[in-house]
Amino acid sequence: MEKFVVKFRKIILALAGILIIPSIIGFLNTRVNYDMLTYLPDSMETVKGQDELLKSFGKGAFAMIITEDLPESEQAKLEEKFKAVPHVDTVLGYGTLNSNDIPAKILPDELYDKFQKGDESLIAVFFDTSTSADETMDAVKKIREIADGHAYISGMSAFATDLRKLCEEEEIFYVIIAVTLALLVMLALLDNWLAPAIFLASIGVMIIINLGTNIIFGEISYITKALSAILQLAVTMDYSIFLWHSYREYLAKDNDKNHERAMEKAVKAAMSSVFGGSATTVAGFLALCFMTFGLGRDLGVVMAKGVILGVIGSVTVLPALILAFKNVIEKFDHKSILPDFTKLSQGLVKIFPALLIAFIAIIPPAFIGYQKAQEDVYYTISDSLPQDMEFAVANKKLSENFGMANTHMTLTSSNLDQNTVYNMTEELKNISGIKTVLNLEAVLGTEVPLEILPSSIVDIAKSDKWELTILISEYKTATDEIAAQIKDINNTIKKYDKNALLVSESSSTQDMIDLTSIDFQVVNAISIAAIFIIIAIVTRSISLPFILIVVIEAAIFINLGLCYFTGQKLSFITPICISTIQLGATIDYAILMTTRYKRERLDGKNKKQAAVIALKTSIPSIIISGAVLFAATIGVGVYSRADIISSMCMLMARGAVISIIIVPIFLAPMLILTDPLVIRTTLGMKKLIKENHQ
Repeated sequence: MEKFVVKFRKIILALAGILIIPSIIGFLNTRVNYDMLTYLPDSMETVKGQDELLKSFGKGAFAMIITEDLPESEQAKLEEKFKAVPHVDTVLGYGTLNSNDIPAKILPDELYDKFQKGDESLIAVFFDTSTSADETMDAVKKIREIADGHAYISGMSAFATDLRKLCEEEEIFYVIIAVTLALLVMLALLDNWLAPAIFLASIGVMIIINLGTNIIFGEISYITKALSAILQLAVTMDYSIFLWHSYREYLAKDNDKNHERAMEKAVKAAMSSVFGGSATTVAGFLALCFMTFGLGRDLGVVMAKGVILGVIGSVTVLPALILAFKNVIEKFDHKSILPDFTKLSQGLVKIFPALLIAFIAIIPPAFIGYQKAQEDVYYTISDSLPQDMEFAVANKKLSENFGMANTHMTLTSSNLDQNTVYNMTEELKNISGIKTVLNLEAVLGTEVPLEILPSSIVDIAKSDKWELTILISEYKTATDEIAAQIKDINNTIKKYDKNALLVSESSSTQDMIDLTSIDFQVVNAISIAAIFIIIAIVTRSISLPFILIVVIEAAIFINLGLCYFTGQKLSFITPICISTIQLGATIDYAILMTTRYKRERLDGKNKKQAAVIALKTSIPSIIISGAVLFAATIGVGVYSRADIISSMCMLMARGAVISIIIVPIFLAPMLILTDPLVIRTTLGMKKLIKENHQ
């Protein structure tokens, strides 16, 4: 393999250049999904309800629009303009209900109060496409243009529209910031001014290929799109740095300064070392695929693919680039600012008993904070964006002026008679937190037969299979109150129709809460188990996987535990993603140090001597790798206005710093303490049992 890479390096570079073109086309044609609720399994009742609503009524997305300072005549004209917008299925305001199609005398007076508050009016709009469909978001944008500042659109479609706009504005800057800061760190910490640019070129090619091949999935989530390039850059930079150091080391030892021969040895060394370490990272990301909630699979597959491509690039494209520019590279050598770590390593080993005590003391509070941070998360997806955005202003007005914080829709059999539906409606009105119930029976009562209404009106709320009821709630999404309300609504509608369905953002969110609480436990268990097996194979040991995972998990506990102790509330998806990413990305540090420790023990060093050498040789690589991860994420964390993206990047940056500190300081003492166990449970080390290990 290594001889092939060196011999055919020009072909490798040409092929990489050719692959960039279809990859860019694929990237531009991969749809982005801005609605996390679409990742619920199809088996959920809320998802079935959404499908039935679209199938039977041609209604997918739903929005409430508040208009201000418009006379009735202008209000009516505005409603007509809204109806003409492509993919708007139904526009329902008081002007619509009080039209010539419905005799005014049969409309209850209280209905006016539901749609009018002072100089503000309420309009309900149904779209014939799903919540985050491109057509729906384009329709929301068009409605805003028509309203010309006189209307506020609330709901998930407005949220998705604003989110798309924000992401499209920010994403290019994510990459620019990450690349710039990572480049600055490498320029300072590496020993060559040109090498960082070559690393970035190599990784950049594989990032483009990764993003381009996402077209095979049809679409990816906005979180995956925003984070995948940054994570691939940060996580796979390790492999480039390792190959570079190996190449420079072999070149220095070669009396003839034969670059090709040095690169062959470096590629061979990289394949044996990088593949083992990258397997743990891939396993960590693939563990996300075991989530029932589809977002985990979306992020996990794309990132695992990115790591695999990163490994391939580090042993093909990068060696080819280095050899192509070998004569120029040599002119840009400089001294790294990293000092010699011998004294620090000796000092850490000297005080290892105190470090072990500190390690034992820090774990309980960190673990408590870690658990609390996972419990105290927010599930209201709209909370992840700045509250000065258009949809958030509309939601606030809707809640404060009309007492509407949520909208439910129920589907009950169209075969239920008018009296039965009326009785059900009255029960729904009495559920705590329900402000308004709207259906044909609520508007007409039982005395006015539906037959007198024109089909154009009846068809809005009744199909051959279902009758639609809209419920307005004063409770906010993802609260205990809304959870109890959803339960009461389901109990009520199923009492009258056992096949009835409830559709709403809040009910979908409640399903998401129930799913992810189990998902997170499953993913944690699978990722740890998979990484345990891989470490056991790489180190050929039963005890070392326990030791390494304990140290890395301690770093994760500290990182997430700090969120609880500092009062930082995270999105529900953040803890599991951070746990997986930090575990997969920083386990390499522990493997690097442990491998060197084993080698020194087998070469005759005692456990303290081996620990010193393992520390002083590993710390520079750990610092460089961790600093790149920190640099690639901290800038994006500070810059992004989307809380999910910002908080993930900030936690990844903090996690990198914590791992840089925790792994060297606590892993070495753990290896010294458990040395007798390690040599008895690791293949090839049992010969040391009879020796003096002190």
